[in-house]
Amino acid sequence: MLERRVNFEGRAATAEVPRVTVGGLRMATLDLEATADFMIEATDPRHRIGRPLFLTSANGEVLARCSTEPQTERLFRAADLINADGQPLVAASKLQSWFPLPERVATTDLFHVVARKAEAAGRTFYMLGASEDENAAAVANVQKLYPNLKIVGHSHGYLRGDAMRARVEEINALAPDYLWVALGVPSEQAFVEEFTPLLTNVGVIKTSGGLFNFLSGSRSRAPQWMQKIGLEWAWRTWLEPRRLFWRYLTTNPRALYLLFSRNRPFNR
Repeated sequence: MLERRVNFEGRAATAEVPRVTVGGLRMATLDLEATADFMIEATDPRHRIGRPLFLTSANGEVLARCSTEPQTERLFRAADLINADGQPLVAASKLQSWFPLPERVATTDLFHVVARKAEAAGRTFYMLGASEDENAAAVANVQKLYPNLKIVGHSHGYLRGDAMRARVEEINALAPDYLWVALGVPSEQAFVEEFTPLLTNVGVIKTSGGLFNFLSGSRSRAPQWMQKIGLEWAWRTWLEPRRLFWRYLTTNPRALYLLFSRNRPFNR
């Protein structure tokens, strides 16, 4: 496995992460392990920068939406780091780039690597998102898997207005090293934009999509062979056809076009 590590020196750290443009967005060329190490280093008290680092992920659907939704594109471009959470992005970069993406960094996999490292390092989590039942089940399963992991709080994501602001103030008071936000695209990115000024005690915000549904056990991952050849979307469509069929029908063709028309062979 190709591994690229980054020397972390405070504010300049994200600038030192090598990136490649894939489908119009600049993606970090870090593998799973290096991304987790970056997240651990980012929460070292010596490296805090007075605001949370904003990490997010992109797949084919995100590329398609960014190309047609200016607001969504703006929110993603504001991220400190974007990981490629889609095997087709990795494959396209290997075909066209001099410095390709080493592997897919799926948030569902990344969470567990960070959790193991955070457990050993004494870092803390807050988990925000999904429904009340899904959130509680996800937290309970995580605590079983990582009994020494410090989860300082959790909340469902169905909050608006004053209720959300109060929850944000509570999160900041708890000062978690990692805030996992699972509100869906682009709501979770909009959350980061709106509330970052109020989350000065948080180390890293990682947007998480449907992560909590997998952690709770209510949804299953695609078989490994489907993940490796970029067909996880087909598995998800088979499980949730009413919700996902039209989404992928409209975004997949555009994503394929973008993957082969809006790449750059190398850039920092």
